[in-house]
Amino acid sequence: MNLHELLHKDELTREEIVYLLSLKNEDDKNLLYTRADEVRQFYCYDEVHLRGIIEISNYCDQNCFYCGLREANLTLTRYRMSPEEVIATAQMITNLGIFTIVLQSGEDHGFDTDLIAYIIYSIKQQTNAAITLSLGERGFDEYRAWKIAGADRYLLKHETANPKLYSLYHNKQKLSDRIEHLKFLKNIGYQIGSGNMIGLPMQTVEDIADDILLCKEFDLDMAAFGPFIPSPNTPYQSKNSGSVELTLNTMAVARLILKNVHIPATTALATLDEDGRIKGLNAGANIIMPDFTPNPYREQYQIYPDRKCLKDDPRKCRSCLQLQLESIGRRVSSSRGDSLKLTPNEIINWSFK
Repeated sequence: MNLHELLHKDELTREEIVYLLSLKNEDDKNLLYTRADEVRQFYCYDEVHLRGIIEISNYCDQNCFYCGLREANLTLTRYRMSPEEVIATAQMITNLGIFTIVLQSGEDHGFDTDLIAYIIYSIKQQTNAAITLSLGERGFDEYRAWKIAGADRYLLKHETANPKLYSLYHNKQKLSDRIEHLKFLKNIGYQIGSGNMIGLPMQTVEDIADDILLCKEFDLDMAAFGPFIPSPNTPYQSKNSGSVELTLNTMAVARLILKNVHIPATTALATLDEDGRIKGLNAGANIIMPDFTPNPYREQYQIYPDRKCLKDDPRKCRSCLQLQLESIGRRVSSSRGDSLKLTPNEIINWSFK
């Protein structure tokens, strides 16, 4: 079977996925990206959904080997935004025409159940935005309370589908536990997102193929694939960054397999490659997640160094992105960008929650 036939198959085997991920020839990669873009256009049209991130805290109870927020990093100046600051930032984001708010932090139990619920409820009362939570593994009762308060989505990346590597990266935690959290979130009605990190130490292309297949098994609403970037003051600070090429291949293959999911062109990709976002959008992505964390906090959210747009004025971000998107024939969506798996009636019901 030639490459053209392979790219048009309805289902791909693990071996075929590994083959596509490993493409090196420029013409072959361009065929892959073109096909992924065709599939993206079929399911997502030409809209690009913006998700406004607010990094509400850089405290974390965990010690993941790759992350600059790890608890053992004593060089980091820690912060928690006040509820009023978070709510005001969310209002600013929606005033710019962005209708998904992402509340992101380390696993910070200082932001307790009731405080997060209050923030969610307050944003819902004052805006018409969807709320995505990216707060790490928390208690099942907390997930339920936040859903009742009005949260719509939960992003919890599995990082690697290899149980041995997962336990190594996450200081003896278990992949099976994370999978149970994702299943619970889905069962109680969250739109769920997961994904991996490309280029982690000891990771193989076969591992990445398994990551994509695990995302398919989850039947995700959003799947994120971004490159590993080493962070100072972590056990992996001297490791190499993940490959931009392999990240783009992964995004493209994921689009072919997962089809009707939201896939972001990540900030990490843009950090390693000046044109990373555009390349990602041309390889199957349909989401961009700009950072609206206000100063002085945004420079202290050091998951990895030298993040793209770190010193830019977030209020100018939307117009800048709009110009970039128009240059490749895409447009900023004016919708909340709910799951592509929802029916039209379900989307209406979600929008009026």
